[in-house]
Amino acid sequence: MSERQTELVFGQGGHPDADRIERAILDYGADPATARLATVLGQPIEETEARKQTPLLALDFTFRPQAPLIVLWALGDKKTRRVIERAYERAIAKALGWLEDEVAETGWSSGRGRAKTPALVVAAFRHFDNRDGFPLLHDHCLVLNRVQRRGDDGEPVWGALDTRRLYRDVVACGTLYTLAMTTEVCEELGLATAPREVTPGLRPVMEIAGVDSELIDWSSTRRQRIEDVLEGSTYKYAQEHGRLPGEKARHGLGWWAAQDTRPEKKTPRPLKQLLAWWRASALLKFGKQMVNGLVQRCRAAGTAIRARVDPHVDAVLAAVDVAAVVSTVRGKFARRHVLAEARRHPLETLRGQEFTCGLDDYIATRALSDYSRQSTVPKPGRRPALLHRRLRRARSLVDRRRRRQAAPQVEPVRAGPGRQPRRAERAPRRTTRTRRTGRRPGRDRVSRHVRRRPTPRPAVRRAARR
Repeated sequence: MSERQTELVFGQGGHPDADRIERAILDYGADPATARLATVLGQPIEETEARKQTPLLALDFTFRPQAPLIVLWALGDKKTRRVIERAYERAIAKALGWLEDEVAETGWSSGRGRAKTPALVVAAFRHFDNRDGFPLLHDHCLVLNRVQRRGDDGEPVWGALDTRRLYRDVVACGTLYTLAMTTEVCEELGLATAPREVTPGLRPVMEIAGVDSELIDWSSTRRQRIEDVLEGSTYKYAQEHGRLPGEKARHGLGWWAAQDTRPEKKTPRPLKQLLAWWRASALLKFGKQMVNGLVQRCRAAGTAIRARVDPHVDAVLAAVDVAAVVSTVRGKFARRHVLAEARRHPLETLRGQEFTCGLDDYIATRALSDYSRQSTVPKPGRRPALLHRRLRRARSLVDRRRRRQAAPQVEPVRAGPGRQPRRAERAPRRTTRTRRTGRRPGRDRVSRHVRRRPTPRPAVRRAARR
């Protein structure tokens, strides 16, 4: 796709050949509005903006290798770099394929209609460094918020993605990407994984063994500044709320810390020039022995770890471990939480060795069926509770707006010259009033109108004079 086509699709929500199609329609005598609607994919963004809403045209999924793999990619030889890049691209394709096949759905008619999406439209943009110029291989994958489905007449219809469902499964997608890439790199180069504490107080992360922590800190310049700001933000949060931040609050504080320490972008440079600069910087800071012997140390550590690790996995014990970890962390969980933990398990037990395809799905299914109890039973054709609440809220807002519009507007009567001011005419009294009954489970609020009866006046008795 060209730059103009990318702008049409991801910037305007239109067909990549919208310019050519519109010119052809205009040549037949159609008006510009008709030509514009013919090239729009799904709902036009003008309708969304007319409702004072921000149109969501794409979702940004960012993939990056783990910190030790970035160091190996930046300072390793050509063979090591090629292996890491090939495994990196395959892992991204596998993660996006899983989202496309298992997660992505489209909805219409306020969520009453749902269908699987046949394919996703993705545009990938690769970057080699961070904003400080140090190595950070990462891809921005823009997933278009427009997908096709079959209409009632069998013709393809464009609609929007269920973005909430995609964001819910982003952790399971990330663990699949990490598992696929790390396993392929370890098998190709003879490496292994080992636990490393990335964030104090949280679970260790399984990463490539043998990479020095000094080299990791050298490449993670942005992380150091973010952690310094995050420490102060966490202390301030604990002083204000009397407790440490939870998972959501911690992610929010981390996002604000990243925004506060974010420098301006620099002019991009070729990869060949970046590789030479990175190597020179590492040699000046750590010496030739540490930099040149990096790959050999990683292979030696991988050989020692693989020698004492059993290459077989007991699926029954793995299901027990996964269920125990998930139930300890979460009181209530879904399949996506169990699946994410099942994909972390092979890296902890096999340490980067190859495993049978589909092992993670089998472990997750076994953990759910044997060691968990289903607390919610979905009913076919029933709307989600969140959708019910939103519909009730929307109906109440519409009813309130209609009542305001139907209320009679009374203008004040001004006094003219030589006239005494009169009292403004009052609005006619309502003869009905609305009484809301109590809410019953499974029913909406019921309003009934009761006619107001006139209040009887007290009888006046006159005493007879005698």
